[in-house]
Amino acid sequence: MKFDTPASANPIDQGRVVGQAVDRVDGRLKTTGRARYTYELHDEVPGAAYGAVVGATVAKGRIVSMDLAAAQHAPGVLTIVTAQSAGKLGKADRNTARLLAGPSIDHYHQAVALVVAETFEQARAAAQLVRVQYATAPGSYELAAAKEGAAAPKTGRGARDSVRGDFSAAFAAAPVQLDALYTTPDQAHAMMEPHASVAAWDGDRLTVWTSNQMVAWGVSDLATTLGIPKEKVRVVSRFIGGGFGGKLFIRTDAVLAALGARAAGRPVKVALPRPLMFNNTPHRPATIQRIRLGAGPDGKLSALAHESWSGDLPGGKPEMAIQQSRLLYAAPNRLTATRLAVLDLPEGNAMRAPGEAPGLMALEIAMDEMAEKLGLDPIAFRILNDTQVDPENPERPFTQRQLAECLRLGAQRFGWPRRSAAPRQRREGSWWIGMGVAVGFRNNQVMNSAARVRLDARGMVTVETDMTDIGTGSYTVIAQTAAEMLGLPIERVVVRLGDSAFPVSAGSGGQWGGNSSTAGVYAACVRLREAVAQRLAVPVDQAGFADGMVLVGDRRIPLNAAAADGDLVAEDLIEFGNLTQKFQQSTFAGHFVEVGVDVDTCEVRVRRMLAVCAAGRILNPKTARSQVIGAMTMAVGAALMEELVVDPRRGFFVNHDLAGYEVPVHADIPRQEVIFLDETDPASSPMKAKGVGELGICGVGAAIANAIYNAVGARVRDYPVTLDKLLDATRQRA
Repeated sequence: MKFDTPASANPIDQGRVVGQAVDRVDGRLKTTGRARYTYELHDEVPGAAYGAVVGATVAKGRIVSMDLAAAQHAPGVLTIVTAQSAGKLGKADRNTARLLAGPSIDHYHQAVALVVAETFEQARAAAQLVRVQYATAPGSYELAAAKEGAAAPKTGRGARDSVRGDFSAAFAAAPVQLDALYTTPDQAHAMMEPHASVAAWDGDRLTVWTSNQMVAWGVSDLATTLGIPKEKVRVVSRFIGGGFGGKLFIRTDAVLAALGARAAGRPVKVALPRPLMFNNTPHRPATIQRIRLGAGPDGKLSALAHESWSGDLPGGKPEMAIQQSRLLYAAPNRLTATRLAVLDLPEGNAMRAPGEAPGLMALEIAMDEMAEKLGLDPIAFRILNDTQVDPENPERPFTQRQLAECLRLGAQRFGWPRRSAAPRQRREGSWWIGMGVAVGFRNNQVMNSAARVRLDARGMVTVETDMTDIGTGSYTVIAQTAAEMLGLPIERVVVRLGDSAFPVSAGSGGQWGGNSSTAGVYAACVRLREAVAQRLAVPVDQAGFADGMVLVGDRRIPLNAAAADGDLVAEDLIEFGNLTQKFQQSTFAGHFVEVGVDVDTCEVRVRRMLAVCAAGRILNPKTARSQVIGAMTMAVGAALMEELVVDPRRGFFVNHDLAGYEVPVHADIPRQEVIFLDETDPASSPMKAKGVGELGICGVGAAIANAIYNAVGARVRDYPVTLDKLLDATRQRA
């Protein structure tokens, strides 16, 4: 099905199931422990051996020698895989780092060997016996030190500099100016489920059960890495315990499980321990961002520049922290630029809302600082500079843009009029109290997506697609879509996901999964409705589907009658044509935060949070709310505590476990409220929906920082806003 024009009224608009707050269809499996995650697949993959990864203990250099003798003779050891024994491996385009090192070392904890043994304990013990001698080489590990040598990236979405008008002249002439630097640190995904894979060979055919967000990408990348045809690879990923972008691409665990299984002649399980997850898998790279704003006394921006520096391994891509600044506020003279430094740290890559999340942490502080210079309310200043068209391409309108409505409604619900514009005006006991606001923005991407739908004689419908569920509720919204389209209760829909034997879907990532995958299911259901009508000999354009019946005039025909002589199967693909050329599709939010800051210690407590979101039709308010509050929680971590600390001598992340890398816990999170504007976006997809999950993190960090400033009058531009920085800032203010 080709979709490149706004959808007219369609069966999805009935709202009997889609749009309702339906419980997760997989909820009972997860809460009772019957949902099997990758490393728990004991019955499905019997007789599996266990693999333990040996990681490099230097960040840059070469392997001089590797002594495997003691490990090979350890109890239970079956085989040891190294780059030498594995033979030539390809390098998939989606991986910046090689997934098995040798003889050169690209980063700390890069895999150098896999020890396979009968039990996990035997494999782990034997891995400690592998002796590797390295010749180290000097490396670059600090972004600030490498900043001057950074260059314009050659690859990456929107990597080229963007210029409109004459920024330099307009900024110089602006009566009110802001020129400030902001930094965000390296951050880790720290998802609950580790990267884990189980691999098994059947002759020359490989099956890999893995925790991976993009099944089709996984097939392609495994085939490229191992040098085998894609048709010989099957990837299965039914349940994923958190991804956040860290599981978009095949990683070391999957490749080494496949190599280990081939060498051992039996299935092999591999899971990365926490330290390897921090230093071996992708992370959100640190940024240095310079923002310059120029405006007249009326508050209208005349000049806007956002420049960002980040680092990655050679051949890597930048953190596109400037991308929201190209679309968010109107200003006739604009400059956005990205620079990429070569760093010998573990790979930097996608982490929830890459680009917008760290970019808004800087831009939305700058907007508050500029509002203060102008003597304007921060919300009024943002609304004044709102736009309904792409500021860099005014001929391209937004499909929907209710940003001002998000801010106005949020201000009303949060009690914004009670906020004092001047800092340090509200005190409760030993706490200064402050309120902050920031805009949330995340582009709405769409991806081609296919599905297969089967109707059987019992009146049950089975949906098959390789779409994954990373905790977002994919199983549920897909079931809702099929139930709505075919007039069935959701209990009569079975959803099967995460298997490359099924039609290729959008996959889970970039906030595109829910909207795109359900649109693919929609397309397949349209085909099934046609097949049902043909089998029942009724005109499809006159057939309604409701309550398990096909309704034609006064006739009510049971839906399962169409499958009386055999199952009906339909498959289709949703394709989005040139939508992105015709329209700018984005999602918006107003984020509001209230904090308390201890008068003496500068300890910060987040007291209240509110997100007002405009993201098209919300397919399931219950699961969507869960996504947003999860993202808001992650933003609390980014604002106040999360930082991978780099050892500049040895080139690794020191706090590479959950004891040293701090993330928010229940006690850190207050009451969170989420409001979804009642909107549909017919130009986005037949579902008239958009992505919503990553919108919840975008801007929240800045709202927290702005609330802290409103509480104590001290501005911290270097995240995370920790006690030492805030104490220094308050002393300087005093």
